[in-house]
Amino acid sequence: MRAAFIINPFSAKKNYQPFLDSLCKKTDQPLYLISQSLEDTDHFIRENWEKVDIFVAVGGDGTISVVAQKLINTEKILAVFPAGSGNGFSNETNFNKNISRLLDKIKAKKYREIDTFMVNEHFSINVSGTGFDGKVVKEFEKTNRGFKNYIKVSIKTFFNYKPIKIKFLSEGYKSYNGKYLMLNIANTRQFGNNAYIAPMASKSDGLVDLVLVKKFPLTYSPFFAFRMFTKRLKDDDYVTYLPVSEIEFKVSTKTWHIDGEFKKIKSPIHIKVLPKSLRILV
Repeated sequence: MRAAFIINPFSAKKNYQPFLDSLCKKTDQPLYLISQSLEDTDHFIRENWEKVDIFVAVGGDGTISVVAQKLINTEKILAVFPAGSGNGFSNETNFNKNISRLLDKIKAKKYREIDTFMVNEHFSINVSGTGFDGKVVKEFEKTNRGFKNYIKVSIKTFFNYKPIKIKFLSEGYKSYNGKYLMLNIANTRQFGNNAYIAPMASKSDGLVDLVLVKKFPLTYSPFFAFRMFTKRLKDDDYVTYLPVSEIEFKVSTKTWHIDGEFKKIKSPIHIKVLPKSLRILV
């Protein structure tokens, strides 16, 4: 079974060479691309489509999402070598930085089918959102990334951020109209760095968890953080979970993140799950 590796050279603090050296030592003439653009990746996948069964994304959640979108509803299989700052999707799908283990998985060629979803015309595999965390991602992209910088940006943004207004257009959800700190759509359980925004989310149930978080007082912050990092977040006075397969709403901001990558998206917003649309290596 042939595999192709798509490397984002800007991930892993722009130090992909150790991965590439190890791959070349363990594999005879590996097929790989050091991608410089979305067009590079698209061309490489199309060029090698007929001779490759498994495409390996080497990078963070944004890189994985770009590769995955090309494989939707096909017989091709996605694999991952995590090299991002958060690695939420790879954490949730049991991929790690052990290249020997990855190559063994490729040889075994076992896969499972998982859900993905759309935010208007934007494809997502992990967690996307708007409001506070959309603003955090926008500011985070101006830094050198890393978990410490993420925390610093989050704290600074929290004190200055005004809640967003959400108006649901889908019947049955209008009672949830109001002001919120953030709204997240979770196909898996975590943002990354083991921060579990939706501990009960499943990537193969045909649903995403819509997570509505009201702006909470500073005294609640330690409880929110503790619960998020210990998989204990649940419905309470500030957090609401709505499992949905499709939903529409308007929101008073264009600032979003799609799998951790900053995007501007205009309302109205249409969320739609694509059930069992992606094959991933297990």
